[in-house]
Amino acid sequence: MPDNGDDSLYPIAILIDELKNEDVALRLNSIKRLGTIALALGEDRTRKELIPFLTESNDDEDEVLLAMAEELGNFVRYVGGPQHAHVLLTPLESLSAVEETVVRDKAAESMCKVGAQLPDGHVMEYFVPAVKRLATGEWFTARVSSTQLFATAYARASSAGKTDLRSLFGQLCHDETPM
Repeated sequence: MPDNGDDSLYPIAILIDELKNEDVALRLNSIKRLGTIALALGEDRTRKELIPFLTESNDDEDEVLLAMAEELGNFVRYVGGPQHAHVLLTPLESLSAVEETVVRDKAAESMCKVGAQLPDGHVMEYFVPAVKRLATGEWFTARVSSTQLFATAYARASSAGKTDLRSLFGQLCHDETPM
């Protein structure tokens, strides 16, 4: 067999292929090794390729989504540190609105972990808007998840942001939907 390149990347290619496999066990195995995939891809490709792929993969089996939500909470170092951590909010926000409660709870927990590491300016630019989108979501699943994010958002929001968050939380308290 001719040497066509770096054979050390072959196992990474297998893991990436497993992310798309029809076998749930293989997808789950690959999700649990997202850190390895991200290290092989590098920070830039992880942000530009892997994270968008994961964002689109929110219609998977619940156990795969749960593992993804957990992994993404520990992913800040793989996307380039706190300065780039906001890219993780998009897939986590999507996971925070799924039907399965354990997935939503883990996604919200991971969003709080990521939100706590964001630079101050990014809290108002990325985290608070994500909380607002979830809190005003059409489906109760998103609104329920948003309630877990308010403490993290409020602690680091600007004065105007805190006022908005209090108002939004008050609206959720009066929401007729059983939450």
